[in-house]
Amino acid sequence: MSSHTDHHASNVRGTLRRVCLAAVHIFVFAAVGYSAFLLRFEFNIPSWQFEHLVYALLIWVLIKSTVFQLFGVDRVTWRYISLPDARTLLAANIAASMLSALAIRAIAPRGFPRSIYLVDLALCLLFTSGIRVLVRMAAEATSTFRKPEQRRALIYGAGAAGVMLLRETRLNPAVGYKVCGFIDDDSSKAGMSTLGAPVLGCGEDLKRIAVKHRIQHVLIAIPSATGAQMTAILNHCAAAELTFGTVPGLSEVMQKNGELPPIRDVAVEDLLGRSQVMLEDANVRAKLGDKVILVTGAAGSIGSELCRQIARFGPKMIIGFDASETGLFFIDRELHNSFPDVAFQPEIGTILDPRRLSEVFETYDISTVFHAAAYKHVPLMEAHIFGAVENNVQGTYNVATIAERFEAESFVMISSDKAVRPTSIMGLTKHVAELLVSSLQNGHTKFVSVRFGNVLGSNGSVVEIFKKQIAAGGPVTVTNREMRRYFMTIPEAAQLVLQASTMGNGGEVFVLDMGQPMKIVDLARNMILLSGRRPEDIRIEFTGTRPGEKLYEELSTLEEETLATYHEKIRIFAGDRVRIPDPAAWMEQLHSMCRARDMRLVLALKELVSDYNPSSQVLQRLMEQPKAMAAAAGAGRVRLSA
Repeated sequence: MSSHTDHHASNVRGTLRRVCLAAVHIFVFAAVGYSAFLLRFEFNIPSWQFEHLVYALLIWVLIKSTVFQLFGVDRVTWRYISLPDARTLLAANIAASMLSALAIRAIAPRGFPRSIYLVDLALCLLFTSGIRVLVRMAAEATSTFRKPEQRRALIYGAGAAGVMLLRETRLNPAVGYKVCGFIDDDSSKAGMSTLGAPVLGCGEDLKRIAVKHRIQHVLIAIPSATGAQMTAILNHCAAAELTFGTVPGLSEVMQKNGELPPIRDVAVEDLLGRSQVMLEDANVRAKLGDKVILVTGAAGSIGSELCRQIARFGPKMIIGFDASETGLFFIDRELHNSFPDVAFQPEIGTILDPRRLSEVFETYDISTVFHAAAYKHVPLMEAHIFGAVENNVQGTYNVATIAERFEAESFVMISSDKAVRPTSIMGLTKHVAELLVSSLQNGHTKFVSVRFGNVLGSNGSVVEIFKKQIAAGGPVTVTNREMRRYFMTIPEAAQLVLQASTMGNGGEVFVLDMGQPMKIVDLARNMILLSGRRPEDIRIEFTGTRPGEKLYEELSTLEEETLATYHEKIRIFAGDRVRIPDPAAWMEQLHSMCRARDMRLVLALKELVSDYNPSSQVLQRLMEQPKAMAAAAGAGRVRLSA
């Protein structure tokens, strides 16, 4: 009842507003017309022109009111008038004047002064636009008085986003900022003024300017800033001891149709400077729309984001498969609230249980499988070799073969940059899983793998660890000063995985463009800046490289070993690939060695992935198993039959 009453009251207010605007326009049209006659006859209208005046006023009021209504001029809020609104107003005035002139010539008595047409047009344009500008000026002036406690701020970036932000702060007192000017690193803008706000200098001048103008906060308005630019801006803010916020990225501004989204804290994702992902939506929709999609590892970071992204394309159903009941519970609730029209079915189970997997495939007509379930933590897997092999290799084989048996259209495995020239058990198992998936390509189901690096904010990621360490006051632990990693955001990774699923004929390994690697120590320093502190405030401690870790990760061994696709951020690995002729027999031998906890398993997998370089921890365990070493010494090498 209350909602209905509010809606009715809103309609009444809207009607009254339109009536008032129409009345103002009628008054302006009549006053302008009369003024045109006064100007034409030097403020002494002859009596023989009164008839022309009456005809003209009636025609002008009627036609101009109608034309302004058709052009939607009355639907624009005067206090927010902008350049596009001014163009609409100009077009409406010209059209109305031309139609009025034609009507006057056809209806009014002969002898109507032609010069009045131009005088009326000029005056009408001046008054209809001028009154709107005055309303906007009054609104901005009154908003300033309503919020005297506003924080004094500078806008970093005097471009389009900065101008939009300036307008927003002036028109909306709730934003809480009094903008004193701009900062811009383009020296050609220095000394210039935009909407009355001067460009006071560049980033290096920020500390001096902040002291002079008593600045408290910096609003960063550079949606297209690169990671290096954002890092430099944060350093300038830290040197000036100023807090800061930012407008969202360029893609979010575009989605708002030019409206500026709310100011937010600078996030670590902003420091990547990643460009917006442009998907071929038609291909993805054709792949996923009205289909049943299975996501393994759906409670994890990548798996849950895949569910969110898939839901955007209208699938018939999403099946989330995971052993974590808590994670499934939360993603189920989230998707139910965010995508109420998309059916989401949580299924609890482990990929090591073929019977449970078969039950899921028997129940649902699954079209595409996104296999994200895996053990991913490198040092942990160095200590749990057999568990890593069972989950990452045996589990992948279970899902893939059951998907093939039930004739799923495609199977997409999430792989890792650690599979390239692996030095860890985790990377080794991912490489083997890639080979295994490619070797299954011989029938109805299309098997592909997608390889990419680290994602910011994933469960157990370095970002989450750094946040906790910074909150505790440090130290922030970095394994090695030269450690570098590729990073991308979780949504970007999920979107590109969906795009890659539409490509290829089967058997391919797709490699995502991760941009340039970032030094982990630089990430730590930047996150300290984001916390509002300076790098010298929190100690960074170097703890030494952990077992299985590389200093530099690779997405492919050489650039020439990848081929371009139709999407600029997705390439196909084209290096030499080992094929396993009889995957079933090979997996049976692998499974037997896992059950027996036979460390020869590592040597056998190295035979398959020749560029695997075991860590010292794994080599130590091999040396502790004399049987394995004796067999290796006697045979020269150990292999699984393939």
